Order: sequence, then structure tokens, then C-alpha cells
Amino acid sequence: MRIEAIDIYWVRLPLAFVWRTSYADQHYTDTVLVRMESDGQHAWGESCPPYIPAYSAEHTVATFHTLREHMAPRIVGQDLESPRNLLDRIAFIKGNEFARAALDIGWWVLDAKRRGIPLHAALGGKGDRVPVGADFGIHDSLDMLLEKIQGAIDQGFPRIKLKFRPGWDLDMVEAVRSTFPDFTFHVDCNAAYTLADTDLFRALDRHHLAMIEQPLADDGMSLINHADLQKRIETPICLDESAQSLAHVQAAIRLGSCKVVNVKMARVGGLTASRDIQALCAEHGIPCWVGGMLESAIGGAICAELATLPNFTYPGDIFPSSYFYQHDIGKPEIVLSGRGEVSTSQVPGIAQEPDADLLKQWTVEHASFRTPTG
Repeated sequence: MRIEAIDIYWVRLPLAFVWRTSYADQHYTDTVLVRMESDGQHAWGESCPPYIPAYSAEHTVATFHTLREHMAPRIVGQDLESPRNLLDRIAFIKGNEFARAALDIGWWVLDAKRRGIPLHAALGGKGDRVPVGADFGIHDSLDMLLEKIQGAIDQGFPRIKLKFRPGWDLDMVEAVRSTFPDFTFHVDCNAAYTLADTDLFRALDRHHLAMIEQPLADDGMSLINHADLQKRIETPICLDESAQSLAHVQAAIRLGSCKVVNVKMARVGGLTASRDIQALCAEHGIPCWVGGMLESAIGGAICAELATLPNFTYPGDIFPSSYFYQHDIGKPEIVLSGRGEVSTSQVPGIAQEPDADLLKQWTVEHASFRTPTG
């Protein structure tokens, strides 16, 4: 497959409400869309690096720069028969997994489209639908949160994730669990705590949560500290920010740092790495689930395709477009196909592409690469 053209768009999407986590209050999603072309066919991929380098050291400006200056020029014009061919050409670049993911994801969608099969079939997955969960950030009151939870349960979501940060932690969980004693919940700490908070996490054990997601800081001691915490509590720890790549997950398994892994395709370097991680975890009896970065419908659809692989056993963070956006740049928008589920692609690749008018309106920067002619 000769890559004849690559277009990279840094796009800023207005959120329908302020998304509040331990990192920041977020009004927009900054994302990177990639259009890749071969043999008259084209496909879109998405990597969604955060604008502020707080979730990780990577962020939107750096991702766009790395793609434009260092990665895309080494891919355009090349014959790439496998994603490994693509990844080998940019392997000299350290880290920068969000940038690496943008090209890897684009390759997979384009390859599936050229082969005439849905993306999930190209990835090795099966199924015409996948279960999805609901997520709730920090709210102004517990009553407001409890009302939102009841609405999500009424819609048939099989599990709910609750953002968890200092000042909105144990008391919040106690209120939720006393109101909904049997429902499946987990909390996401977004790396806001340290081992000094071990007693807090021990107190969570009595609430029988499905997991505690990324409780501790993502730093040089992260995997060791999570292993220490997991030995001291019963609730499974799930790694997110610290599961930066296949190598990080390999180390986490050896150290006993977690019992669950959240796989965000952009964070780990793309669909190739995501497939490898879920297979590795399956070998060690560690379930996975597909996380989200507030992607548009383009990235959300790709996440749903990934979630059909066999070791993704916990409902993913794949949201209806209307949850985060009044106007999703990706069309067709993602909708629930049933109670707590979304459909997978029935067309080659995925069905979603950006709306041309919204793409023009919301693009911050655009870079274009073409195979030289003559």
C-alpha cells in the first residue's frame, strides 16, 4: 500500500459542558485528525492528545509538530504493506505515542477500507455491537450526581465511572453506594494521590468497586508504587496514565502493579500496540477495557471497533456524540444502538468522516503532504 497523501488537522471541538477532573476544567477537546490516501481510496483516523501536558507529557501542540516535522514526511510516498512497516520508519523517535498513534490508526482504517472489510474484522475482532459505560466528572452537588447516575441506569448502561479527586472522594462514593448498593461502579483518580493515601483506598474496599483507576501519580516510581498499593488493598487497581506502551504494561505485569488495564489507543501508540497489549494481558489473566480521550465520532467509532477484540471484557468509554458535543465534527454521529451499547461498522473501514464545514471552522492548523510527481 503506497501512501500517496497525508493531511494532518489540529482541531478544537467545543464541549457541550465543562468537563471537570482532577487535572482541569475542560471547555474544549483538542484533537488531531489524519486523512491518509492510497490508490484513490482515503480514510480518516484520530488521535486525541490533551491540550495541557497534565494527563501526560504529551500534548496537542507537540503532537502536531512531531507529526508535521518528523513523522509524516517519512511515511508519505512509502510502500507500507503492514503497520509494522510504518512503525519501523518512525521507530527512531522516542515516546510521542499520541503522534505515532495518529499514523498507525490511519493506516489500519485505510487498509480495512481498501480490503473492503470493517475495521474490527481487519483487527481480528468479532461482533456487531459492544457494551459501553457512562462516565461522570465532578459535579456541583451530590444530588446532581445521583440524579445523573439514575438517568444512566435507566438508559441501560451496564457500569458507571466516577471521577474521584481530593474533596470529591470517599464521601461521594459512600453517598453513591448507599443509593445504588448493587450497581457496578469504579472510580478514576487521574493520578491525584500518593501512597500516603493508602488508608483512603483501604476504606474503599468495603464499597466493592469494580476497580480503582490510576490512583497514584504517573512518575518514575509509578509502577512500583502501584504494586505496593495493590498488595495493601483488595480492590483491583487499573492502570491508565502509567500504561503508556506495551513495554510499560509488560513491566506492570512483572511487578504486579495492577489487575486491570485501560487501553487508550492514542496513549499507547495506536491500534497495533493496543492489539498487542490486550493479547499480552489475556495471557496473564488480566482483563482490559477501551478507554477514551473525548474523541469525536471518528475516534469513538474506531474505539468501538477495537473493543470487539476478545480480552476487552469491561464496557468501554465510548460515548454517544450528544454526551460531550452539541455538534460532533464526525458524521454520522455515534448513537446508542440499544441499552448501553453501540454498533460496530457495517461498511469497509468505518463510516465516520469529518463534516467539511465544521472541519474548516474548527481547524487550528493544517499540514499537507503529497507524493512528489515527475
